[in-house]
Amino acid sequence: MLSQAAKVPHTASSNPFDLANEQAYQVWRDQKMITAPRSTDELVVDIENLNELKPSELDAIRNRCSKANMAIYKSRHPEADYISQRQVVQNIGRSFGLKNLDSNIRADDGGISALHVTATENHHEYIPYSNRSINWHTYGYYNEPENKIRAMILHCVSPAASGGENALVDHEMLYLLMRDENPAYIDALMQEDVMTIPANIENDVELRAAQTGPVFSIDPQTGALHMRYTARTRSIEWKSNELVHEAVEFIKTFLNSASPYIFHHRLSAGEGIICNNVLHNRNAFEDDPGKNQERMIFRGRFYERIT
Repeated sequence: MLSQAAKVPHTASSNPFDLANEQAYQVWRDQKMITAPRSTDELVVDIENLNELKPSELDAIRNRCSKANMAIYKSRHPEADYISQRQVVQNIGRSFGLKNLDSNIRADDGGISALHVTATENHHEYIPYSNRSINWHTYGYYNEPENKIRAMILHCVSPAASGGENALVDHEMLYLLMRDENPAYIDALMQEDVMTIPANIENDVELRAAQTGPVFSIDPQTGALHMRYTARTRSIEWKSNELVHEAVEFIKTFLNSASPYIFHHRLSAGEGIICNNVLHNRNAFEDDPGKNQERMIFRGRFYERIT
């Protein structure tokens, strides 16, 4: 029997992510498998001017996001003197209805984070501000439910001298593969108490309370599938349940596989990723300050989905 977590009130009669509606799922699944890209090249859109995207460029990005929840944009003129590299993130976001940024404690006043190697206080202990690898995750897995991260933009100002490649997975495709394998896995990961992220405590001060919630859920605002996940193991509390354990192992096995649905890309200057908060990671990298090769990425995390 399916848990109550799987009974979603938002258009439950037609939502393909509702486990109670197998017919809607099969229709959605067939279309997803037909249109899903199978190479990184299928995600790429060339952009003439990052300050002002053409209607055809906007449509091309939307098309890729509708198929895979992500797109990779490439500026034809990465050397151009843009208004501001931070402004690029905001300009592109607004073009797709992304307006409200997640103002995390390490972002600037506008909500944009500058990801680069730093040894400054309050940054050096956080892996995004180091050159270490970052394991699989979606953004905001530790956020309160009312502050879900539904979309994000990573914009590259400068790549590292070596390394720094991202891997990306459409969370809808992972859901599809898992539901095909065993729908009970989905049911287990939709339970409200399945994953707990510990509180963030610095110098005996609680900066963020512990957060408990599902891995998969249906967004009550949009009916879209939302995923909350991290592959980190430190202090993560998974519900003590054999089915939960099997479902988590399924995810780990898939993410460590050579699946054609796992895309790899190393961002160059003037390139970026825009997506509906898909699963992603980053491998380690090395800067070369002497040759002015230091990785700098501007990141925007938004409460809206791409429109």
